[in-house]
Amino acid sequence: MEHITLKATKREIGNKQSLKQLRKKGEVPCVLYGNKIDNIIFSIPAKNLKAVTHTPNSYIIDIDIDGKIQSCIFHDAQFHPVTDEVLHMDFLAVTNEKPIVIDVPVVVEGSAEGVKQGGKLMVSMRKLKISAMMDKLPDHITVDITNLGIGKVITAGDINMEGVQIVAPKNTVICSVNVTRAVALAEDTSEAAATAGGDKTSTEEAAK
Repeated sequence: MEHITLKATKREIGNKQSLKQLRKKGEVPCVLYGNKIDNIIFSIPAKNLKAVTHTPNSYIIDIDIDGKIQSCIFHDAQFHPVTDEVLHMDFLAVTNEKPIVIDVPVVVEGSAEGVKQGGKLMVSMRKLKISAMMDKLPDHITVDITNLGIGKVITAGDINMEGVQIVAPKNTVICSVNVTRAVALAEDTSEAAATAGGDKTSTEEAAK
């Protein structure tokens, strides 16, 4: 999985007023915890956090706090209810020695057979929760839909990747090809024609 580096500035625990002043300067208060380390509080420029909050991608984030690097993943964020600005962000420390649980993007590839037949592709999951060692974490999960027919689905249980465990429930639907009105109408028309043909034959035989 790709790494990105965010430079941070260590800060002291403050009250609401000091946090407000920090945000006025364009900084977002953050905290790093987990993996048996003491909580580390710091701030990161709000504009730099967009690399994490305004992207569908997932990263291993290397926080550079005054020259000391700590690897982590994005855990949670609080947003302003009106401006949608980040008010606070939490990061979870990770290492090379333990599996990392993280959501990764789903990338759909191929042209579904069911779509060629008039069905509609529905992608239900844009990300999947997985677990893997840091060196085995993929940037994304590739789902090949080439053989996906009308009325068929691909679930989390259908995904197999070496060194990667899918944490999401096996019955989680990733994508499907649904029947469209046009296809349903064509099938109904075909069935009606077949039935009418059968009735006509029966009538003719009865007349004889």
